[in-house]
Amino acid sequence: MNLYFSCSLTGGRRDEKMYGAIVDYLLAQGHTVPTAHLARPEVMAEERVIEPAEVFTRDVRWVREADRLIAEVSTPSHGVGYEIALGLTLGKPVLCLYRQGARVSKMLTGNTEPGMTVRHYQDEGQALKLVEEFLKR
Repeated sequence: MNLYFSCSLTGGRRDEKMYGAIVDYLLAQGHTVPTAHLARPEVMAEERVIEPAEVFTRDVRWVREADRLIAEVSTPSHGVGYEIALGLTLGKPVLCLYRQGARVSKMLTGNTEPGMTVRHYQDEGQALKLVEEFLKR
């Protein structure tokens, strides 16, 4: 399956370890994740040299090509919110995961759009289980 993974870059990287765990799990299951590099520590240096228009064009294309979108939303991010909305508009199933206790926008937690799933997790194991359940649906 072609999966778009979305996570915070400029909003903060507090949950970078979780980003990596999710992406590593998806890749180990044989999925294609064009945004896998976003979960890696070196992404900030890489993204700094890419023009904004190039990022926009690339990421919109990847969302359009994806079968589903998985977003870690514990850290607020304008880009992640845009990608989630685009995915839903295109009819893509979307999973939003967040660390239990994180303050997450009510635009996400209260979203009842078809295809939208929002779940919190306590630890890495629970997060990966939620991803697994989402992919089986």
